[in-house]
Amino acid sequence: MKFYLTMAIAACLLTGAAKAQHANIGIKGGLNIYNVHNDNNTKYDTKLGFNAGLLGHIHLTKQLALQPEIVYSAQGAKYNFLNDKVKLNLGYINVPVLLQYMFDNGFRLEAGPQVGFLITAKSEFNNVKTDVKNNLKKVDFAVGAGLGYVDPKTGFGVDARYNLGLSNINDNSSVKSTNRGAQIGVFYLFDHK
Repeated sequence: MKFYLTMAIAACLLTGAAKAQHANIGIKGGLNIYNVHNDNNTKYDTKLGFNAGLLGHIHLTKQLALQPEIVYSAQGAKYNFLNDKVKLNLGYINVPVLLQYMFDNGFRLEAGPQVGFLITAKSEFNNVKTDVKNNLKKVDFAVGAGLGYVDPKTGFGVDARYNLGLSNINDNSSVKSTNRGAQIGVFYLFDHK
């Protein structure tokens, strides 16, 4: 139910962005560099993935904007088990809502909350994939912060963001584990002014 409610709110925000006087809809994609942090000092290695989705960009004032997004994000981590690598492949639909401060030269600073919905979760060991979705919580809360640049003439831009997981993703373990990761990407705003 929470998933459908959040998706409906995000869809309304994106639709509102399209109809607002100073608003744009855009597309985005990029590289993820993610990890899982554990509170029992177990160290995992970072895992590369990708992200792709839609964004809305709503001007609140000349310098401030709200940017809701709906993004598929391939996350996870890698770790050693019996002298071999295990990959934890996690797929989320993330819905960040970022407040942006826009400089006159196209640069932006951004920060805000994010809710993520677990879509897939598989562990891969010796080329055997095991579904581990039932071991993880279906909803993940995080905060993100980053910076970006958009070329005012074309609507093309680049951004970099760090997402810090706040909630424990483990459902059947006493170990607290949180998602953490960086994203580097490109985006395009339609009809950018």
